[in-house]
Amino acid sequence: MSEIIEALTEAVEDACVRHPSSAGTNWNAALWSALDQIGITLLSIDEEEGGSGGDVSAAAAVLEVLGEYCAEVPFVETALQGAWLLASCRAEIPAGPMTAAVAGSGVTLAEESGAWTIDGELTRVPWARIAEHLVVLAGRHVVLLGRNDFEIEAGTNVAGEPRDRVTMRRVSLPASSVHSVPEDSDVTEELFVARGAVGRMAMSSGASRRALRMSLAYASERTQFGRPLGAFQSVQHQIARMAGEVMLCKTVSKFSAMALDEKEPSWQFEVAAAQVSTGAAAGTVAKIAHQVHGAIGFTEEHDLRLCTTRIWSWRDEFGGARRRAEEVGARALDAGAAGLWPLLAGK
Repeated sequence: MSEIIEALTEAVEDACVRHPSSAGTNWNAALWSALDQIGITLLSIDEEEGGSGGDVSAAAAVLEVLGEYCAEVPFVETALQGAWLLASCRAEIPAGPMTAAVAGSGVTLAEESGAWTIDGELTRVPWARIAEHLVVLAGRHVVLLGRNDFEIEAGTNVAGEPRDRVTMRRVSLPASSVHSVPEDSDVTEELFVARGAVGRMAMSSGASRRALRMSLAYASERTQFGRPLGAFQSVQHQIARMAGEVMLCKTVSKFSAMALDEKEPSWQFEVAAAQVSTGAAAGTVAKIAHQVHGAIGFTEEHDLRLCTTRIWSWRDEFGGARRRAEEVGARALDAGAAGLWPLLAGK
């Protein structure tokens, strides 16, 4: 880790400690303000485009810390997706938290006499209820909507994070709110999803590390048959396995971010494979953490659920581990015996 990234993550960790997220609040405005003061809410966006510089790897390092502290802020949606879409169109990036989505078949965008109209519905949009702006990728156009341009039906994921239904009822938009994606831009729906997936993988890595740390502490404090849980060999083996899976999460998420930064020819395959590995590894960490904690780990008042329920939720987003496993399997079959090793080695 470079000195700059190390200093950055230390500053983010300090902000998370000073402004802890609380279960059930769904939005940590104080932490977002602190991150904005540090100057990283637009991390990975070039300075000439209105961002703070950096790349996807730098954003992933920050997200790992935010995941460890179960931070209730829309960093992925703002920095890696919404601001990225706007910057790709050389459009002005508004201040404040954002969320972003792909239009899909349920949304139509039409132009008539220089005026634009967007109509339709988006489901399970992260953080929509607190976002000041919604950025929508509609074909080869990027649409910027203000908070008053859409209606919200609140929803949540398993962890209680906002995943809302957004309805746009024939919203009239000025030409300044609709931007064409340049022909030379790398913006695609697939890359949008991949950036979200890399963000969730980094957050899962941090959440897994927290689950490991909590399990180590509990195993040293909880006694059974007159001995700490951590003194039993079977528990030691389980915690050692957790440590290995946590390291796997960190390594895989790091290299998937690098694949996007370096525009690897096989980045689609690398991100898909990474999502499968991270989902399995983080899921194993969550399972063992609850085994170590026993029944208390499932209670509302215990903090273990804050990271494990997020792990379960995040692994199903932006493609999801199961769907990605099918993609990886299909790519491997298509490559055949002669092409499998070059595919795995990225050659």
